Amino acid sequence: MFSRILTALLALTSYVNPFIGTSNFGATNPGAVCPNGMVSVSPFNVMGSEDNVFDKDSRWWSTPYTSDNCFFTGFSHVNLSGVGCPEVGSLLVMPTVGELEVDYHNYGSAYSGEVAHPGYYSVNLAGYGITAEASATARTAVERFTFAEGGVANVLLNLGEGLSNETGAWVRKVSPTEIEGCRLQGTFCYNPGAVFPVYFAMRVDREPSGCGFWKKQREMKGVEAEWTPDSGKYKIYRNYGREMGGDDLGYWFTFGEVAPGEQIVVRLGVSFVSVENARENLLCEQEGLSFDEIASAASACWEEHLGRIRVEGGSERDMQVFYTALYHTLIHPSVLSDCNGQYPLMESDGIGQVEPGHVRYSVFSLWDTYRNLHQLMTLVYPEKQIDMVRSMVDCYKEWGWMPKWELFGRETFTMEGDPAIPVITDTWLKGLRDFDIEAAYEAAVKSATTPGSSNLMRPDIDPYIEKGYIPLGFYAGDNSGDNSVSHALEYYIADYALSLLAADLGHTSDSRLFLERSLGYKAYYSRQSGTLRPLQADGSFLAPFDPADGADFSNAPGFHEGSAWNYTFYVPHDIRGLASLMGGSRKFVSKLQMVFDKGLYDPANEPDIAYPYLFSYFKGEEWRTQKEVRKILQEVYSTEPAGIPGNDDCGTMSAWAVFSMMGFYPDCPGSPYYTLTAPSFSRIEIRLDPSLCAGQDRLVITASGGAVGAGGSVSGGSSPTGYISSMRLGGRRLKSYRISHSDLVGAGTLDFRLSPRK
Repeated sequence: MFSRILTALLALTSYVNPFIGTSNFGATNPGAVCPNGMVSVSPFNVMGSEDNVFDKDSRWWSTPYTSDNCFFTGFSHVNLSGVGCPEVGSLLVMPTVGELEVDYHNYGSAYSGEVAHPGYYSVNLAGYGITAEASATARTAVERFTFAEGGVANVLLNLGEGLSNETGAWVRKVSPTEIEGCRLQGTFCYNPGAVFPVYFAMRVDREPSGCGFWKKQREMKGVEAEWTPDSGKYKIYRNYGREMGGDDLGYWFTFGEVAPGEQIVVRLGVSFVSVENARENLLCEQEGLSFDEIASAASACWEEHLGRIRVEGGSERDMQVFYTALYHTLIHPSVLSDCNGQYPLMESDGIGQVEPGHVRYSVFSLWDTYRNLHQLMTLVYPEKQIDMVRSMVDCYKEWGWMPKWELFGRETFTMEGDPAIPVITDTWLKGLRDFDIEAAYEAAVKSATTPGSSNLMRPDIDPYIEKGYIPLGFYAGDNSGDNSVSHALEYYIADYALSLLAADLGHTSDSRLFLERSLGYKAYYSRQSGTLRPLQADGSFLAPFDPADGADFSNAPGFHEGSAWNYTFYVPHDIRGLASLMGGSRKFVSKLQMVFDKGLYDPANEPDIAYPYLFSYFKGEEWRTQKEVRKILQEVYSTEPAGIPGNDDCGTMSAWAVFSMMGFYPDCPGSPYYTLTAPSFSRIEIRLDPSLCAGQDRLVITASGGAVGAGGSVSGGSSPTGYISSMRLGGRRLKSYRISHSDLVGAGTLDFRLSPRK
């Protein structure tokens, strides 16, 4: 009882460590953001601190920040979390002291004293004696710069640098304290067509003593250096105050002598529609509010969101891992619509308008998030999931296709598959119905049946329909190589989900067709290698063939970013059928255990992240699931910057941790079932929507017995350990380790009894 009271008194935001995932290619950042916010304000430090060389393509710079660097060049606005390709991370705002310098190689600063918690970030810039703080609302940012030693203060907006592979911007002076403009972004994962503008309006809180533009000059033969007298390659415009455009430019404010301790506040609103909307967003979300009030509101918003799940009886470490993971699952998808409801239409120059009470979402990294993140949204944040699904269906209405990897109104065609279908199916079958299911079904059938390369979701669908598989010789649209097996496996899962949806909607013949197609994976199984294996155009297996080829995350023939071992068990809709191919359940379990024992499992690779849960399909082997899940949580996830196993992928790896620590996981996308495991806490309370959960307003999960874990915690002691000896759902004994969504949320309680031995 004391631990429960004490946990209730501690803010859940205090358990969030935004520095988790900022190393080991986690690609998260510790900046300020609100739940699913359009704007995030991240420290930008990917310039090398030793030689000041900026190269976003070296060491996988898909993030504006890494804990391995310590050279600050500004706050970037609109950032992606956990992705594997560089994009956005632009609109860099940088404070300086002294003579005006606009070359980012020269004005950056070493830093120390970082502080980050949900909705707030601060850092001390050693080169200037400045404390730089940032907070955010859904669509705007606010920064406060405190000049400890005073002096000539400058605030710079750099429109040339960032993570995007696109260049080009324009900026206009509106008044001495306000500017507006646009920065071109896009080419995510090197798709040259996926470009988009981000508009901004920026204000400083006092009139400067001077302001103007700067622009990088191209070299001209026969022209002396005095044409750029102010800063080497950059020309500073002091007596021009209208507007400017170009590839590498910016705007500066100088405030003369500021007193020691004096502060300057910068406010910035963005929009993907227009500068007018960016200004309206700023007015709507910040008018009359101080920096501290905005930061406090952001923290309160995070507290409410995190409070939908309350855990106790776990170690301090596990509390931090859990709530930081939950925090990371609530960054993407991101709000795309402005305060007035406008948004850019999908793959169009037009402007859309959301219905009152709804928002349009973007950043659908669906190849990643269809596996677990949307299932978490459906369970805990159904009002968000409804709008996410509505956004996906509206993409179809506006463009003719569901999204695959959509980014701010553009389709990037990153990775493979037809991942919108399992998301739509899962959402519908779990009772969330406030979207156009007829349009959604029409879109799913279109992508599952349209022949030829004109099928933008399945460009290699012809052999898939004709043969039931895709042979080598068909290439991915994103130029990643010959990923035939990976493509087909994704289509099998999508078709299985579509068969479930068709059955529920009464389309019996469609359901039979798509279910039959989903079993085509059997053609890839090679008894010789004991794995799925690429097929040649004549139906023969690829030879020579090494199942471990690609284990270094490279593209082995037939597989995308992985080896045959990372994909062979990725048939979640027919595990028993796969086991039969392998010679029975014992051989299946033995081979799957070998994948873990020999280090062939990759916890950072989406196709195999559900592997630990597959043991539980076979009676008497469920303890293996519990053992491997707990081992991964202890060895791969941590409170350190490297505490996420590689790219977080818009919250996917974090969602794995959230579900696993609660004791259940959605291991088959599109199927409304979970597989159970031993939870990491003695008590978990999930707030539910009673209208969707048979009148239940909460689900309480408990774990008792077992061995006592190490490491105490003021929040409730040590995390429970041991293996499940018995389970009760709603007070009734539970025999199966797989449970339907409706049974779980309708029961109200799930109680685990743990034993020290398996």
